[in-house]
Amino acid sequence: MSVVKRLAARLRGQPRLTEEAKAVRRRDAAGLPPHDPGAARVMAEGIAWLGRAQDHSATADGGAARHYSLMDGWAASYPETSGYIVPTLLRYGEEQADADASARGWRMLDWLVSIQFPEGGFQGGMIGQTPRVPVTFNTGQILMGLAAGAARNPAYLAPMRRAADWLAATQDPDGAWRRHPTPFAERGEKVYETHVAWGLMDAEAVSPGHGYLAAALRQVDWAIGRQAGNGWFPDCCLSDPEKPLTHTLGYALRGVVEAYLASREPRFLQAACRTADGLLSALGPDGRLPGRLDARWQPGADWVCLTGSSQVAHSWLLLHRQTGRADYLDAGRRANAWVRRTIAVDGPPQRRGAVAGSFPVDGGYGRWQYLNWACKFTIDSNREELLLAAGR
Repeated sequence: MSVVKRLAARLRGQPRLTEEAKAVRRRDAAGLPPHDPGAARVMAEGIAWLGRAQDHSATADGGAARHYSLMDGWAASYPETSGYIVPTLLRYGEEQADADASARGWRMLDWLVSIQFPEGGFQGGMIGQTPRVPVTFNTGQILMGLAAGAARNPAYLAPMRRAADWLAATQDPDGAWRRHPTPFAERGEKVYETHVAWGLMDAEAVSPGHGYLAAALRQVDWAIGRQAGNGWFPDCCLSDPEKPLTHTLGYALRGVVEAYLASREPRFLQAACRTADGLLSALGPDGRLPGRLDARWQPGADWVCLTGSSQVAHSWLLLHRQTGRADYLDAGRRANAWVRRTIAVDGPPQRRGAVAGSFPVDGGYGRWQYLNWACKFTIDSNREELLLAAGR
């Protein structure tokens, strides 16, 4: 299909664009901007944008707005991603002596504790979405924030343990979680719930001796038992298991990396490298990673999922630390630089420092939106790049 036909197909059935959306679409249509603002600037602007996402949440509750939309503005707070934004804010506040970032992280965490179900789980979706039911994946992501809080203040140990205990109690014997799926994605087993297992690993590090690590590793073993020889994972997408998003592949990969870091079991490093190598084969010389990939690691989309690029870049950099492989370091740097070039570090505050769902902005993931988790993962990956550059 020609570029013109693809564009026409993409535009059919879309609502009338705002002037802001038209302007950003024109900018993206001109191609990737040449200027790389650098890792430190992108991190600082991203932290500031997360603060604005907290301040402008449509529900004004202390959580981070799920996104800023070029079509209809700021969204309601999103518990799932607010959960793993907390460690990013707290760590940045400590490392950069940024009291505002730290205070925002604690405020976000207190809000999350206030909405925890009595049994320990957390809801799926945004605040105000229904049904409001406990969901495995969302609970695992919020558990990361609870663990970050509990590591710094024992007042958060009880809510952390409630969440971790609920996840362990609702796990099936083979390691998978099937009982509490999100109502906001396609049903079925999800290999990318290795990212839930990571939350349990964090809880184990803070409060050992409760079986959290064993439960986490059971899930990761289940996941890598389904891994193809070339590293590809089935059932690893929100909507299209045949051509998963790099975002959900990034979730799956990071959970396996964390399993190795927590256990030092070689099978997890081997499995992580298989997936990392497959993703490496799809990376362009300029750092462009297609937003969807099929079982042969061939492109399944003509746009880039910026969230996934940052997640995968971070895992490549972490694997470089463990293996010494220069190709992982190079890939992580190239992918980070590509994403950085899409980020405006000046201009309107609702977009300054923000990371779009897709490039171009009307691509198939988070269309017309700047996503809080895209910003979070970009900050984290660029931090890792700076640490490596400093020899830390």
